[in-house]
Amino acid sequence: MDAEAIISDYVSPEDLKKYEQLYLSQEKRGVIHESTYFDYALCLIRSKYSNDIRKGIAFLQDILQKTNDDQSRRDYLYYLAVGFTKLKEYEHALQYIKMVLNLQPDNRQAISMEQFIKKKLTREGLMGMAIIGGAVLTIGSLVGLGVALAKK
Repeated sequence: MDAEAIISDYVSPEDLKKYEQLYLSQEKRGVIHESTYFDYALCLIRSKYSNDIRKGIAFLQDILQKTNDDQSRRDYLYYLAVGFTKLKEYEHALQYIKMVLNLQPDNRQAISMEQFIKKKLTREGLMGMAIIGGAVLTIGSLVGLGVALAKK
């Protein structure tokens, strides 16, 4: 699956509900398995709703701090990058994907995601500059019009 497909992949409401119930039942018993925590976080990251994505990010950041396994660490970092990309917080996403590449420099999926994030960052940056430029041009035109009318 390429980076764009991963970013545009959304969880079904049924899967989200299933993993939420599993998480809540384990939480009620006082023991949440790392795999359950990760699966639920991943569902939240794949949600259409930014609040769910933020909750998934918080879960992943929490389990990231608790793991010593490099494989798990890589997965958590990768999906943190995915979550931040979905929220269009590209600087954060880039930080996390670079951590994946520090662990595994040849990881094709991470390389693809890094390129995708950089492309989005550039595109959003150019769009932002165009909007600012348009606003400045509009303000300049209004000021010029005001000066012209004031001279009459």
